[in-house]
Amino acid sequence: MNAAVDSFTLEVIRHAFSAIAEEMSLVVMRSARSPLLREAGDLSSAITDADGELVAQGRDIPMHMGVMSFTVKEFLKRIPAERLNAGDVWFLNLPEIGGNHLPDVKAVRPVFVDGVLRAFAVSLAHWADIGGAVPGSYVPAATDAWQEGLRLPPVRLFSDAGADREKLDLVLANVRGAAEREGDILAQMAATRAADQRLQALCARHGGDYIALAMSKLHDHAEQQMRDALQSLPAGTYHGEDWLDDDAAGGEPLPIRVRIVLDGDRALFDFSECGDAARGPVNTTPFIAAASVFYAVKALVGADIQANGGCYRPIEVITRPGSVLEPGPERPVVGGNHETSQRLADAIFRALEPVVPELLTAGGPTTSGLLLFAGQGDNGAWTTLYETHGGGEGARCHRDGAPVIRVHMSNVMNTPAEVIEAEYPVRVESQRLRRGSGGAGAHRGGDGLHREYRVLTDHMSLTSMFERAVVPPYGLQGGEPGALFQVTVIPAKGDAYRLPGKANVVLHKSDRVIVESCGGGGYGTPTNEGSPLPLAGEGEGKKVRGFWVANEGSPLPLAGEGQGEGEGDR
Repeated sequence: MNAAVDSFTLEVIRHAFSAIAEEMSLVVMRSARSPLLREAGDLSSAITDADGELVAQGRDIPMHMGVMSFTVKEFLKRIPAERLNAGDVWFLNLPEIGGNHLPDVKAVRPVFVDGVLRAFAVSLAHWADIGGAVPGSYVPAATDAWQEGLRLPPVRLFSDAGADREKLDLVLANVRGAAEREGDILAQMAATRAADQRLQALCARHGGDYIALAMSKLHDHAEQQMRDALQSLPAGTYHGEDWLDDDAAGGEPLPIRVRIVLDGDRALFDFSECGDAARGPVNTTPFIAAASVFYAVKALVGADIQANGGCYRPIEVITRPGSVLEPGPERPVVGGNHETSQRLADAIFRALEPVVPELLTAGGPTTSGLLLFAGQGDNGAWTTLYETHGGGEGARCHRDGAPVIRVHMSNVMNTPAEVIEAEYPVRVESQRLRRGSGGAGAHRGGDGLHREYRVLTDHMSLTSMFERAVVPPYGLQGGEPGALFQVTVIPAKGDAYRLPGKANVVLHKSDRVIVESCGGGGYGTPTNEGSPLPLAGEGEGKKVRGFWVANEGSPLPLAGEGQGEGEGDR
């Protein structure tokens, strides 16, 4: 059947699919209301076939793209194809429906050509607020999913007749910043409409049946490419682990463990030995586990392979019910999306260090480094600054790590200081490299970021959600770890204190917040033997379960130890 599609035309169609997904992302960035989408680009786009199998994606965010390999397939289990109509746009965010966390809302549009369902266009956008107990919808103290915000099963907000105002108003009544959220919703709708128009034109040129055949052949071609790539890795069974700093509820570091079985043109990734479900919001979903696996395999051996459903056929991913990767729908998950997903990738890379160290990068800023400032202006309108902070890249076998970058599962941009100061009651006082924060080695890890904010209003909520504050970025092949991530709050009145990785406090006018992001790990044994371990200015720390962690007795108290105020103080 697939022989009917010639190779030249197939390549043209493949690039057309990718261009459509890219255009969707551009539409959202050019038309969204929130700076989080316009400036930082915390969004992703995808095209699937009629069965929900991924066909193409934008050059967006790996954790999103892996998840959207499952979104439409899970959506169709709830909303069968016979219920769909041309012009529909359905919105959903439930983690159990091919999802990750509540702020990442997916808009799904079925694409009909001459009355036949041919494809789906999916636009994922991070909403700056989805309701919940804390402005910005990151609730460090959450112990169940309902505290994290509005839970949207598939709901049709648009049809061929336009917006369903009653349903749209219900959504907007349950989020902060309703006007901004509505603008973002319209941007997602417009992106899926643009994809519909482009797919219609593509089918008109080649025929709907021909496009369906091309999709099938692209799946088969990517599958064979992935099988060939897997065969380049040494067969065997490998084990790796990394650690979450804590369970977001004051507990000990939480293990992330993987067993990898490489067997010719197939691979198994078994995460059954990961820690149990966390009390706090660092849990995640099996879809995120799969996304991390797909990213790691493509990054190592399949960078040029078209990311689609066929690409992932030779790979099996196992998670354990009741674990941090499959906790059940009642558990909070907001931080697991971008923190635990990164620990999964790190565990995979560490497992393969004995056999392919030349393909690996030492530990880097595998954390969002998230600070979320939120408050109300004099007019009562909500402002929410969702800012992630890059750190030092880990070194490789042939070079030093790059400074202040994002790696692996993340791909968002920073918000320029000029935009922050124009849009929010926050001033960026300074920004520079955190010199010397990269780990020593034959090649040194990249330096992290030093950034200082000053708050210009009273009663501003500040939420943190970051890792690498206890377990630092690791070195490879004898390289030393990078410096820990740390955030210091300096109140206008009172003593300075260290902000935990998952916390919520209230700031006041003229309070300052200093971010010092982690440095990258070094690669290879340092030429200067016995160089000190760079741990956030706290001496050499100590080793726990094979990892360097910060010394007890921090020179600054943590929030909740007589400093700061607000939910999340512990």
